[in-house]
Amino acid sequence: MKLGLNVAYWGLGLSADEQLELVREAERLGYDSVWAAEAYGSDAATVLAWLAGQTEKINLGSAIFQIPGRSPAMTAMTAATLDQISGGRFRLGLGPSGPQVSEGWHGVRFGRQLQRTREYVDVVRRALARKALKLTIAPEQERIPVYIAAIGPKNVTLVGEIADGWLPVFFSPEHVNEFRPLLEEGAAKSGRSIDNGFDISPTVNVLISDDRDAARDAMRPVLALYVGGMGSREKNFYNQLVQRYGFEDAAHEVQDLYLDGKKDEAAAALPDELIDSVSLAGPPDAVRDRLAVYRDAGVGTLQISPMAFDFDGRLAQLRQVAELAAA
Repeated sequence: MKLGLNVAYWGLGLSADEQLELVREAERLGYDSVWAAEAYGSDAATVLAWLAGQTEKINLGSAIFQIPGRSPAMTAMTAATLDQISGGRFRLGLGPSGPQVSEGWHGVRFGRQLQRTREYVDVVRRALARKALKLTIAPEQERIPVYIAAIGPKNVTLVGEIADGWLPVFFSPEHVNEFRPLLEEGAAKSGRSIDNGFDISPTVNVLISDDRDAARDAMRPVLALYVGGMGSREKNFYNQLVQRYGFEDAAHEVQDLYLDGKKDEAAAALPDELIDSVSLAGPPDAVRDRLAVYRDAGVGTLQISPMAFDFDGRLAQLRQVAELAAA
């Protein structure tokens, strides 16, 4: 299992120099990749281009480029450019985002996601292969790996069919057997198996601390935001995911509290068992054991997101995870 560093959105309280130093340290420690995200602030492409010019061997991935934010032709142009700048180190992660971002920010109707994603990836791949209208530049790699973020069953099946990797959020390795048949079903449609080069690459929030309760508490605000507030009562994909994990009552309670403006109470209502299943939170021995669980679940690249909120804290977490993964 390879390690990746997910720097998420730009900054998060760090200066540009500190952000760069984290990535360079990840490269020195042997991390395979660094991934940047976007929502409705920083864009991932600019961050990745900046990092590409100041690193030498670490792979660079978008987690994710928002499908409603770019035409597929523009995405192909950006991917080819990043691949050239980095000397063939780019990984193209795509995702539909959610209704609020798609419609409220980008002004693009959120619908027909399966068809839209399939057509989008097809156009991107055709453009990168320089078919029909030809890009004036060619990517360094013969085939840039395409990853897709998805959590719904039909979407996960599509990922298995058309992508080279899967970017699941709030991934629980104990439930991989619920997703693996979906990926295999999709892969079979393309005449392949996910055991042959397909990369399962979840992002996991990490805080290694002897105070396990404090480590869990660091996870609560983000998890509560997604489970409780990232969507309406009728359509919240993250809430539905947690319900599929067996936390139906907690999912409803967290959502009710969050949407009523009681964010702290919503965070407190998250069960410890849920936090432990989707994050790395606790003492070193517990995190080491948990890393083995992800490895045994077939994770190919584990993207870690340190939940310390200063440079020294994040640097320490980055180093600890590398040490524990190597043990």
